[in-house]
Amino acid sequence: MNPFDIIDATWPPIAFQQVGPFRLREGGQGGQRVSAATCARPVTESEIAGAEDAMASLGQAGLFMVQGAQPGLDDQLDRRGYRIKDPTIVMTAPIAEVAGVGPPLVSAYPVWPALAIQYEIWEQGGIGPARTDIMQRARGPKTTILGRSNDTPAGTAYAAIHGDTVMMHAVEVAPKLRRLGTAVNMTRAAATWGISQGASQFAVLTVSENLPAQAVYSSLGLRPVEHYHYRVKSLGKG
Repeated sequence: MNPFDIIDATWPPIAFQQVGPFRLREGGQGGQRVSAATCARPVTESEIAGAEDAMASLGQAGLFMVQGAQPGLDDQLDRRGYRIKDPTIVMTAPIAEVAGVGPPLVSAYPVWPALAIQYEIWEQGGIGPARTDIMQRARGPKTTILGRSNDTPAGTAYAAIHGDTVMMHAVEVAPKLRRLGTAVNMTRAAATWGISQGASQFAVLTVSENLPAQAVYSSLGLRPVEHYHYRVKSLGKG
């Protein structure tokens, strides 16, 4: 299954809008992933301008997601003054490999709806209401994961299913409780939950420069299968 379809289904914008060849997303201030325009074929300069105008009409700045290898679009956006931001890797693995024997007892478990302490942890990590609202919009099976370390709520994550794949988003661990295995335990708990829902694959996104996160996911069998980056307008350019 196309990983970008999984992203849109499990972390959905408020609405989609088709403008020429571009798929626009109304993000409601929920971040880049739900606000970027995408296109799967070569485009003209006038089509890019049309997408820019449509995003402006939504009250959103010009923002494009370049999915995989799209050198033509990349070059066009570069000439228009857009710079690369947040190269991101999509990592996947068979869900049984990720789940393993599951997390240790009471170290991480599914919770829906999320608890107040989870929202506090997300808020501390910069994931505010506009982003947690995204979780409510997803239509398929979904849950949050509460992680615990030292008998204390230590982390939170969100997971949802599209097709046969669980994708995990919004992984956050409290700063004072990091490096205690919470992220591993939450990932295993999300995979275990996914198996109970009939999923067979697991996926997660990580910014390319986040090497510690990649090491955690690699230790659970996840491997890069796709990539993307954003193009945003550079300051001082038209």
